[in-house]
Amino acid sequence: MESTKNLLPLSDDVKQSQETEHKGPTMTRQGVYAALSYMASSVLLVMFNKAALTSYSFPFTNVITLTQMVCAFVILYVLKSLKMISFTTGESQNSYKSTNSIIFVSFSTLVYTVPLALTYLLFMVVTMEAVRGINIPMYTTLRRTSVAFTMIMEYFLSGKKHSSFVLGSVGIIIAGALVAGARDLSFDAYAYTVVFIENMCKAVYLASISRVGKASGLNIFGLLWSNVLICGPIMFLWSLLRGDLQSTLNFPYLFSPGFQVVMVMSCAFTFFINYIVVLNTTVNSALTQAICGNLKDVFTSGIGWALFGGLPYDLFNVLGQTLGFLGSCLYAYCKLQGI
Repeated sequence: MESTKNLLPLSDDVKQSQETEHKGPTMTRQGVYAALSYMASSVLLVMFNKAALTSYSFPFTNVITLTQMVCAFVILYVLKSLKMISFTTGESQNSYKSTNSIIFVSFSTLVYTVPLALTYLLFMVVTMEAVRGINIPMYTTLRRTSVAFTMIMEYFLSGKKHSSFVLGSVGIIIAGALVAGARDLSFDAYAYTVVFIENMCKAVYLASISRVGKASGLNIFGLLWSNVLICGPIMFLWSLLRGDLQSTLNFPYLFSPGFQVVMVMSCAFTFFINYIVVLNTTVNSALTQAICGNLKDVFTSGIGWALFGGLPYDLFNVLGQTLGFLGSCLYAYCKLQGI
């Protein structure tokens, strides 16, 4: 039998951590690497998306999302064809020989993942809209409330409860978000509404990943593949009917090297983010993934303010950012100590 050691990391590699999820497990080395990788790449992704939408004034968020899905489809198809990855748990390299379908997964499995895929699609679309409609510091500030949505969804979907220390760290994070946004919350109600919708979609998506993956037999790459297969055609038809694809051909910076670099990097980091989000959620938890998002938002706010501006210096904003950072650090300490 051929060795499977060349396969990329999958969700079944961390089965033990899933089984002890309700016992307050400590964060493993793989979990630390997954969390740090997510935070670093997520900061860069927000910067590239913001550059495309504001610096180059590209107005079609649907086209960016569609391009990212096409990129993910190509990468996954090539890796699968080269036998570097599998789509189901426990799948060996020998099993590739019996795969004749171009979709690589059964139709019934694909149907089972439809709710997760549609949540993913809505999350992708509203994320792009939120990034365009608000400055980065306030975007990251409002996004920190996603931890509360995630805790609620984890409780209702899996009955998971957290220690008082974890609840306290989350409370500090939310308090920091409220303090940081106190001076700016009266502006642009539409943009803030979109961010809160993004938070809810993110919470449902993160809380559903492990459940759907385990029930369907799909690993990380299988879930991403199903998302792309289901959402790609929907996004293509939507963009076509709206005329966004035709308008993109007339975009003045379409063939600009700078714009093309931004788009390529956006697609590359989106694929990596989609992979690492599922890995981080599986290795650690949905709440840990949300906390990682809050921790990296501190760096995103600073870099975004320096590159794109949009929010004047304010003592409340600095205080709020500091509280959010301290709350995230407290949560990380709780996870590392298994509290």
